[in-house]
Amino acid sequence: MICPYCDTDNDKVIDSRASDGGKTIRRRRECVGCGRRFTTYERVEQTTRLAVVKRDGKREPFDRENVLRGIQAACGKRPIPEEVKERIATEVEDELHREHDREVDSRSVGERVAAKLKDVDPIAYIRFASEYYQFRNVEELRAELEALGQRVPDVKEQQKLF
Repeated sequence: MICPYCDTDNDKVIDSRASDGGKTIRRRRECVGCGRRFTTYERVEQTTRLAVVKRDGKREPFDRENVLRGIQAACGKRPIPEEVKERIATEVEDELHREHDREVDSRSVGERVAAKLKDVDPIAYIRFASEYYQFRNVEELRAELEALGQRVPDVKEQQKLF
């Protein structure tokens, strides 16, 4: 591992522990060159690459970072912690890998993200939905807002998200 402070490729692991339900390994490292400490995270790489089938029929490799960017764009300046956004992206990725072997429709990816955002923040959900569902006019947006307004929020569910 290259030290982020002095670019030396010589460190030792001080502490190692599983995090994120065992899917990520957190390692605390100390650079032998400069003596400073830093943390690294290792994720298990999926052996089979999942392809996303786009609306136009094109296939692209699934990219968790694309999902995370969409979530971050929808959340904008909303008071949603970064950990929650990361967790949504991870949950979506894990669900897709569990339920699909090789290909997944982009619609399925978007619907999962939308459902999770709906539970976290209604404004972030509407931002995401307006882009994802490509509302053609104000009436379609209004119908979605009314459906969202009639939904009874689960206060306990929202509290455990933060």
